[in-house]
Amino acid sequence: MSMFKWDVVDPAPGEAVLPHQRLPWGKTIGLGAQHVVAMFGATFVFPLVMGLDANLAIMFSGLCTILFLLIVQNRVPSYLGTSASFVASVAAIRLLDTNNDSSYVTGAILVGGLVLAAVGVLVHFAGAQLIHRVLPPAVTGAVVMLIGFNLAPVVAGIYWPQDQWVALLTAAFMVFASVALPGFWSRIAVFLALIFGYVLSFFADVVFGPITSVLGGATEATEHDRVSWAGVQAADWIGLPSGTLADGVSVVHAPSFSLTAILLVLPGVIALVAENTGHVKAVAEMTGENLDPYMGRAIGADGIATAFASAFGGSPTTTYAENIGVMGATRVYSSAAYYVAALVAILLGLCPKFGAIVNATPGGVLGGITVVLYGMIGLVGAKIWVENGIDFGNPVNMVGLAGGLIAGIGGVTLTFGDDFELGGIALGTILVIVFFHMVKGRGGHGAGTVTRNLSHPDYDGGVDDAASGGSTTR
Repeated sequence: MSMFKWDVVDPAPGEAVLPHQRLPWGKTIGLGAQHVVAMFGATFVFPLVMGLDANLAIMFSGLCTILFLLIVQNRVPSYLGTSASFVASVAAIRLLDTNNDSSYVTGAILVGGLVLAAVGVLVHFAGAQLIHRVLPPAVTGAVVMLIGFNLAPVVAGIYWPQDQWVALLTAAFMVFASVALPGFWSRIAVFLALIFGYVLSFFADVVFGPITSVLGGATEATEHDRVSWAGVQAADWIGLPSGTLADGVSVVHAPSFSLTAILLVLPGVIALVAENTGHVKAVAEMTGENLDPYMGRAIGADGIATAFASAFGGSPTTTYAENIGVMGATRVYSSAAYYVAALVAILLGLCPKFGAIVNATPGGVLGGITVVLYGMIGLVGAKIWVENGIDFGNPVNMVGLAGGLIAGIGGVTLTFGDDFELGGIALGTILVIVFFHMVKGRGGHGAGTVTRNLSHPDYDGGVDDAASGGSTTR
């Protein structure tokens, strides 16, 4: 049967619509538009904080979603929005020196995408168990955590100071919307928070006038309006994404390559492997279908899509939990709805005026959104630990992960000669993986007594309470 021929169904309330099925086109288009709204906020917020073009990212999210669906043969319905896994790495690349402009950012991400594609090929032929052997949940959780928490200085040093009160109110609104709003509305909390902050900034300009602060990329405070639509007025309604980024690089540009920059993005690949694996399992559970044979295809497709987008200056991609949430709420898993969503995103990307509105998002609004989003990324690592029952009374987990976490979050560096430096997320990830596998399965008799007694005071595993030196068993 052709991939583009879906069985038309009209299910009873609560009955699922499977990937090879679709509702009548009118309802399918409506669901596709709903998927666009669900992915929208994060898909253009992350390019903004990475210094890339949001309009290009939205257009490529549509193109990459179609590419993904073709590779997985429509069996894994998913939308590919902008990935947050490389945000911290991009921040680190931009801090290296002035020569590492946006072309080196997209070049490093392109290589990361190719590595992810290669992992997908390995998983396809070796099976999903390969992931669990090399990257067990303890390691994956640690890497995701250090990626999120490594971003804290970006919020504190760049976005929050631009307008602290707008940032605080926007963050408060996002927290409230994410938890207190019902169903679908809570899933688009990022989008709603952006609108709230945008409107709040506009009224702050009217009531209080311009603000004096240091804009992103500047070194001195200047007086400026919170919301400036000069670029919006000059933008065309229809056209390809164009113009220049804040560092002077063209919006659509060819990538450049630096070994240091490439090493900084590779930890993001680990996060994407874990993310894609989790998403495929979630879709399989919801649809009741065995998608293990498509696990490698899904991971590889995400890598190919990321490389494809980065080759033109676009942002990295990943399957979106927001859209998986929409499927869970509607019980409509039709891949046809995702093709509709992709086409809508492409059309939005071809409207420069829309992109100019997005790019005019005030820094204070981004500060409020990112202070919550980055923390959530870090806590996803803790969620991985909790869901997999990671025991930190076990010294393999406690000590094996500790050094890498502090090195990655704290920005510890190793210098090799005069020209190469390894630090931050890259060093932290290497230490997490090496230290963990170095001690895994090597605990001797009575090993780890101190860490076990710290975390489990009532532990009764064959060692006495005088853990720091006693030898009597209980």
